[in-house]
Amino acid sequence: MKSKFSPPIGKITQIKGRCISLIGNDIDTDRIIPARFLKCVNFDSLGKSVFKDDRETLKGKHPFDLEENKNATILIVNSNFGCGSSREHAPQALMRWGIKGIIGESFADIFYSNCIAIGIPCLTLPKKSIQEIQKNKDNKFLFLEIDLKNSLAKSKDLSLKLEIKESSRKMFLLGEWDATATLLENESLIENKYKDLPYLEFNSDLL
Repeated sequence: MKSKFSPPIGKITQIKGRCISLIGNDIDTDRIIPARFLKCVNFDSLGKSVFKDDRETLKGKHPFDLEENKNATILIVNSNFGCGSSREHAPQALMRWGIKGIIGESFADIFYSNCIAIGIPCLTLPKKSIQEIQKNKDNKFLFLEIDLKNSLAKSKDLSLKLEIKESSRKMFLLGEWDATATLLENESLIENKYKDLPYLEFNSDLL
C-alpha cells in the first residue's frame, strides 16, 4: 500500500512518475473495484481493494502487487478501459492506490468523466505505442514526465505526443476540474446571485 493518500488540488500542469502497465482490453469497473466494496461510507479505504479479485486470482503476480510497481503513479492501459457500470468508486480506488494519471488506447466515457472530476488526467496513444511500452522489457521501470500544456510525455530516451480532449486539458491547466474549489473561489458571485433571486429572502448567515 501507498504511505499516504494526497488528493490533487487546483491546477494540474504536470505529472511525474513511474509507469505501471495493465494489459487487456475492456477492463471494466467491476474488475477495478468489485461491487461488494461499494457499500463503503467514504472512499478512503478503497485503495487496498483495487483489482481485489484479479489480484487474488494471480496470487501476488498481479501488476498492482509486484514490488517494483509499489510507487508507480502512471497507469498504462489498452482499449475501452473503465467500461461497464458507471461507479465513481473505480477512479477513486485507483487514486487512493496512488495513480495520478492514465495513458491508454481509449476509455469508457463515464469512467473518463469520473476521472476528470477528481483530477486524474486520461490521455491516449495509438495502439502500437501502448503495446510497445507494455511489452518492452526496457520500459519495466519507465519513468515519465507528462506535460499537459503541450500534451507530451517524456522519459530519458522517449518522447510521446499524447492526445487529450481540449476541454479537459483546459480544465486541468486552469484548475477548473475541481468543482468545489471553483465554487469557493466564486463565493461573492454566488452571494450576489442569491441576493438577486426575488423568491428568496437573503440571509448572509446562511453562506
